Amino acid sequence: MSSTLYGFPEKFDVIVIGGGPAGATTAGLLAKRGHSVLVLDRERFPRYHVGESLIPAFMKPMEELGLTERMEARGFERKYGGTLVWGNNQIPWNFSFGEGGPYKYAYHTRRADLDAMILDRARELGAYVVEDATVKDPIEEDGRVVGVRYALRGLEGIREARASLVIDASGQARVLARKYAEVNWHEQLQNVAVWTYFDNCHRLPGDEFSNILIEGLEHGWFWAIPIDKGTTSVGYVTRSATAGATDKSLEELFVSELAKTTKLKDLLSDARMSAGYRTARDWSYTNDRFHGDGWVLVGDSAAFVDPLFSTGVALATMAGSALAGIVDKIIQHPEIEEKALDRYATAYQDFFHDIRKFVEQFYDRSKTKGFYFSLAQEITDPDHENDASVDFVKLVSGLSGQHRMFNLDFDDLIADAATSPAISEN
Repeated sequence: MSSTLYGFPEKFDVIVIGGGPAGATTAGLLAKRGHSVLVLDRERFPRYHVGESLIPAFMKPMEELGLTERMEARGFERKYGGTLVWGNNQIPWNFSFGEGGPYKYAYHTRRADLDAMILDRARELGAYVVEDATVKDPIEEDGRVVGVRYALRGLEGIREARASLVIDASGQARVLARKYAEVNWHEQLQNVAVWTYFDNCHRLPGDEFSNILIEGLEHGWFWAIPIDKGTTSVGYVTRSATAGATDKSLEELFVSELAKTTKLKDLLSDARMSAGYRTARDWSYTNDRFHGDGWVLVGDSAAFVDPLFSTGVALATMAGSALAGIVDKIIQHPEIEEKALDRYATAYQDFFHDIRKFVEQFYDRSKTKGFYFSLAQEITDPDHENDASVDFVKLVSGLSGQHRMFNLDFDDLIADAATSPAISEN
């Protein structure tokens, strides 16, 4: 094989498996720092993906990529907060992102458009992006991952690419995670979702106009996301065991449960269903390892939590942003790789587990709004420095974990490595 393939080299600083938000963010910010990055994705963008509602923690990585103005120019619907029908009295209540600062809004968006925008930005910043590329397996030398083998759709043969570090951002495909890590499913969050789309929907009144609606029922809950001026994403989530105990199909369950709603039923009173149903199940998990010799996980390949508060994309891009900064240091100082990635994994897991713990207890719909506020405070602010309602907003905005992800320091590792006997003898 020649030293180049279609105009780019076969040796890179970093290979990223997956061009979704986690992979594209990581790749774009590494390329922005001057590193050679190859992104391999098995699909062709734009491609469909659920997860249209975003939270404020997503905004910082987009600022770093220089995409906030483009998102605004594309007309993505601003999301200022949420409206919940949740708790023991089923009285609707709201939260506003502005209470948790510094971002007053995030967005609702069609993920096909958003994901393609982030991946295109990675290209602009200098990443080599190859779509329709399926990674077959990692290349190992002396126990270390040093690259990948991949196939291109429509072409014969297997190709190889090598790098100092391989990042698995392949989402729930978990290309490297399946080989090198064990997945731990979260028993309390083994759920199933069924969703579709409606046109000609009514909106919530006044300042709630672009809020996500979350409406709880006895055995599950609905989301309603106004992803643009005419279309709303509507989904129902329930326990996998609950869905399995009924003789109804998931589609039939969606219809019968929708009839029990209050606010959502009114929003859809004049609506037209405009797409077929889609489903997903048992998606809440964590891998027991986030990195190894020559590889590291980011985004859904590392962990994914129940979509109740729309944390998926924010957590993925925030982790991608943090990882880009860490890998930049590792490339400059390879001797710190293991310890630096240990710190990344710890920060990532701590933030993830805060969200998971909160969601698991939030599913108890017998409590009051005050209980949920206090729960958020005990998890994120045990010293009670803020009002409990502020801590709730910070948590559901994803902002409570930003300091962990973005304030990691490696100066001590670099200094220790520089003075160690193995380094000084050289």
